[in-house]
Amino acid sequence: MLALCILPLLLAQVQARMGEEPTAELSVRLYHQLQSEGTQNIVFSPVSVALALGLVELGARGSSLKEIRQAVGYSHLKPGEEFSLLENMTQQLTSDDSPCILRLANSLFLQTGVHFYPDFLQLAQKYFKAETETVDFGESAVVAQHINDWVENHTESKIRDLLSSEDFSSLTRLALVNAVYFRGSWKNQFRPENTRTFSFSKDDGTDVQTLMMYQQGDFYYGEFSDGSTEAGGVYQVLEMPYEGEDMSMMIVLPRQEVPLATLEPIIQAQLLDDWVANVKKQKVEVYLPRFKVEQKLDLRDTLQQLGIRNIFSKDADLSAMTDGKDLYISKAVQKAYLEVTEEGAEGAASSGMIALTRTLVLCPQVMADHPFFFFIRNRRTGSVLFMGRVMKPEVIEPNQHDFEGV
Repeated sequence: MLALCILPLLLAQVQARMGEEPTAELSVRLYHQLQSEGTQNIVFSPVSVALALGLVELGARGSSLKEIRQAVGYSHLKPGEEFSLLENMTQQLTSDDSPCILRLANSLFLQTGVHFYPDFLQLAQKYFKAETETVDFGESAVVAQHINDWVENHTESKIRDLLSSEDFSSLTRLALVNAVYFRGSWKNQFRPENTRTFSFSKDDGTDVQTLMMYQQGDFYYGEFSDGSTEAGGVYQVLEMPYEGEDMSMMIVLPRQEVPLATLEPIIQAQLLDDWVANVKKQKVEVYLPRFKVEQKLDLRDTLQQLGIRNIFSKDADLSAMTDGKDLYISKAVQKAYLEVTEEGAEGAASSGMIALTRTLVLCPQVMADHPFFFFIRNRRTGSVLFMGRVMKPEVIEPNQHDFEGV
């Protein structure tokens, strides 16, 4: 399984005339904003966004700083406490004792000749291990190629051509780029010979043919209800650990006849914790489509909808970065990629909750042949690396294979 993500923030200069998990709240706020914008597949990395915004926050002051802290969910923390949380999160996520491969990389590309405060650069290195390099943004094509090469090197070449020469100008002063690369093998791998062509029912009532993986094994499983019909009644939650069990994927599946949009409104940060705390290890039959989702998101509008507006305007106060008075964020882009196969994953980028206990001895069956919500998390820290939904998996040409006899 591969998952990767890249997120650059480009800062430009206005022309003269102009102990706690730090990603959960941001995860669900971003998800709800993205799901409200369409019916497509979604994949993004909350960790990547949190780290990039953390770098900006280091240089922000006044209302710019206040907006970031409120939107990300840091208002209840002492000023600056979030940086230690992000630093600790990064250290724990990238520890060498896990069989999963997880790499986090941050880099600051600075305009040659512009003075950035040493304190800002030192703190960026301390908390985020951010590399620094000077470039001439006036040479936009050269800089775009250089940053794209950096991205490719840190995502095993899975993400290419992220930026173009049009993303830079002589007014660009700073590019903050963050990359996340994850590769993990399932603790219980699917046997490829059990994969068959299967119908996947989309929420619009149409079906597509996809490759469905199958296995029966020991997983963490639970059935839940919000106590009303708001979420369509009972829904299933399946946790599938990766090798080493530090990382896992959570699958949240409504009933066959219930559209995912009916379940999505109840998703909150506390509910993620409730799911994790209440699933129980047991034997489960799992039908999961092979899927690959890739998405390039313009996060500028999304972050503005979450209340982070000031840093994108001429009113931005980034005075802790440099003595230049007219800096603002000109672009915020994330590109994420997630592929789930028989071997595992690879990628580049609750109120009223009631847990239900099964009384039947029968083996539960999770049939993900219709849209579902997912997230990949570190089981020690709770940090959400990737979050999204599958509305339509990879479509293949129909053939004679099906699940009869499996």
